[in-house]
Amino acid sequence: MKIKKIAGILFAGVLAFTAAGCSAITIDGEGGNDSSTSGGNGSIGLSVSTLNNPFFVSLSEGAKEKAKEENVDLIVVDAGDDAAKQASDVEDLVSKNISVLIVNPVDSDAVAPAVKDAVAKGIKVISVDRVVNNVDIDCAIASDNVEGAKMATEYLVSLIGEGAKTAELEGVPGASATIDRGAGFHEVADEKLKVVSKQTANFSRSEGMSVMENMLQANSDIQGVFAHNDEMALGAVEAIGNRKIVVVGFDATDDAVAAVSNGKMAATVAQKPDLMGATAVETAIKLVAGESVEKEIPVEVELITK
Repeated sequence: MKIKKIAGILFAGVLAFTAAGCSAITIDGEGGNDSSTSGGNGSIGLSVSTLNNPFFVSLSEGAKEKAKEENVDLIVVDAGDDAAKQASDVEDLVSKNISVLIVNPVDSDAVAPAVKDAVAKGIKVISVDRVVNNVDIDCAIASDNVEGAKMATEYLVSLIGEGAKTAELEGVPGASATIDRGAGFHEVADEKLKVVSKQTANFSRSEGMSVMENMLQANSDIQGVFAHNDEMALGAVEAIGNRKIVVVGFDATDDAVAAVSNGKMAATVAQKPDLMGATAVETAIKLVAGESVEKEIPVEVELITK
């Protein structure tokens, strides 16, 4: 009886061990696909500030084409220039178990908490065109906005002369592009021009037109305009009409390049938004594969004139 009892206990122990072993193997297998251990499912999320702007449409298209070429899953969401919506969009992308978040911020400060949460969950993060403030992300891809604005402003000075009355159409408050392009403009303008008016038009063509109309009512002798992007510059051109006022923009969108060609705008700064989008996806693929990438990847700018 004792021998049978001992054998029974041993047999039960073997069964328990075997069951535990099978259970451990199953858990390990599931764990390999769990975002907490694998860093997501391999997909990439792209949060764009707005698709109501040709520049960001080009950026998005460049990203999509590269993703298709490389056969990777890319989820694109449009914040519609709404910082609160972008924060919600980022949270939603994180919930989809993405491996890499590419973010083009509406507001570089406002998006930071959502990005910080993504980083805490092990998601790799790339910023594109605009930075994310106060968060240590994996890579920042952007044009040299300060240098581009300086180039545009120096050219403006060469056309209208030092001390000429100038207006500045500013982008979305808080966006790093707004901050950097404003800094580049003022680095030159504060010494060589007389800035009589500056106001945000939120990177919008319609707002650029209405803001420019108001500026001209207050300062009818404005001689030059620097707009933080082409959409606002084109809006300013509509407001200016036949007045002889020199307008320079930034982004080199198709409409702006056409306006430079026909003399309605004096210049624009060419970025390469499609290349930025493609580079962001290319960099994301490297991060998914565990490769190291540069913390900052600059994209060159150039001045486009007639």
